[in-house]
Amino acid sequence: MSDKKEGSQKPKGMVKSAGIVSAFTMLSRILGLVRDVVIASVFGASMGADAFFVAFKVPNFMRRLFAEGAFAQAFVPVLTEYKTKRSHAEVQELINSVAGTLGAILGLLTLVAVLTAPWLIMVFAPGFVDEPDKLSLAGEMLRITFPYLLFISLTAFAGSILNSYGRFAVPAFAPVLLNICLISAALWFSPLLSHPVMALAWGVFIAGVLQLLLQLPFLAKIRLFPKPQFSMFGRQQHEGVKQIMTLMLPALFGVSVSQINLLLDTVLASFLETGSVSWLYFSDRLVELPLGVIGIALATVILPSLSQKHAAQSPKAFSKTIDWAMRIVLLVGVPAAIALFVLAEPIITVLFQRGEFDAHSVVMSAQSLRAYSIGLLAFMLIKVLAPGYFARQDTKTPVKIGIKAMVANMVFNLLLIWPLAHVGLALATSLSAFLNAGWLLLGLRRQGVFHFQPGWGLFLLRLVLASSAMLASLFFLWSDFQQWLDWGLFDRVWNMGLLVFAGAGSYLLALYLLGVRFKHIMAH
Repeated sequence: MSDKKEGSQKPKGMVKSAGIVSAFTMLSRILGLVRDVVIASVFGASMGADAFFVAFKVPNFMRRLFAEGAFAQAFVPVLTEYKTKRSHAEVQELINSVAGTLGAILGLLTLVAVLTAPWLIMVFAPGFVDEPDKLSLAGEMLRITFPYLLFISLTAFAGSILNSYGRFAVPAFAPVLLNICLISAALWFSPLLSHPVMALAWGVFIAGVLQLLLQLPFLAKIRLFPKPQFSMFGRQQHEGVKQIMTLMLPALFGVSVSQINLLLDTVLASFLETGSVSWLYFSDRLVELPLGVIGIALATVILPSLSQKHAAQSPKAFSKTIDWAMRIVLLVGVPAAIALFVLAEPIITVLFQRGEFDAHSVVMSAQSLRAYSIGLLAFMLIKVLAPGYFARQDTKTPVKIGIKAMVANMVFNLLLIWPLAHVGLALATSLSAFLNAGWLLLGLRRQGVFHFQPGWGLFLLRLVLASSAMLASLFFLWSDFQQWLDWGLFDRVWNMGLLVFAGAGSYLLALYLLGVRFKHIMAH
């Protein structure tokens, strides 16, 4: 099969690819929920849990900048251009140079971070300074967790290559290993340590190594196994590496503003009462489920497709792909946001209320979950709108938008943290995400690269009516929150299953009665 055929994806092919990514992402997210249930049960919203979440958030935040964010958005369009217009040998040379340069930069960054771990914790969680034990514990864990950035960024590099060649399954499966490692660490490794929570840090480290090793045989299979060559400075710098770095530096802001906002939440939450970091973490994790299954899956699939369409000079197909992705986001994002908002306490109770995670933590986590759910649709839209810029190697516009959204988030944070504490931080993130998504959409329209396809009015009417049907069924079956606390595990799971079945069933039935068919989704 030629490179051109491999890189070109019709809507049906994108649905299949998105389905593969979504299936493995769903598996990862489900295991992620199991992981969080185990962590909540073993460690609760304690000092140790707060320390770990900060120590994990630092490399995880940078991962989303370097790996899923700026690097992927800069690397995939350049790789697609090489793949479309140049020989296999030239593609291999590009990959070798990127592997060497990326590995060297991240290796140096990791070394510096390990040596300066306590100071990094002071930067990312300055509120810990007043609690020396928490600060010391977080610093120790950061020394173990930070190398995860090196391993997972190289994993994302390998995954981007595989995605560009239509191999979506293995990169989508890799995150499952992180959850397996953390579950194993919490249940079986933690009792063996003097500081049990340190086991989670080692779980992160081991997961990074395993995820990278998983990708390598499949790169060899498509004859693109990296042979690292450092090419960053001087006359010997590879032109592709230079092009990627030019695109990547401004993209650090453009694609990952939501992650920067979440990090700012952690910084400010470190000044609030103990447990605030954990409450934000658990509620954010629940929002990440639909965001990962649909938003990130779509972004993963459409970026190579948009890059291919741009390289082939197909503006109509480019616009139609974005339109299709937006409709998928709305079909899933709207009901998901409504369900998370309405069922916040029951969801938190079923998943986390056991062991060290008490009723007070349920209430506090549910409050921030509602605030995050308000912005879920915006988080998902950002994931499918940003590739519309990066596929065309336009990084300046998202940078400007990202900076404006980040400033807005800080203003919202300062306005809302005092009356609403940790809930205000979550709400500020949601509000700034809507501004970000709106500006991205407006920019694509103004640049003339995106036009709404016919039928949006009818589509939105059907969506509103189906969502209303779902909301009505949830309120009809609603039980008092205290009842959820009094129930045992079986009753909680049974009633939650009933709510999910009734809500999803009424939504899908309403869509069907209103004339929506799977072939309609395939057609956009």
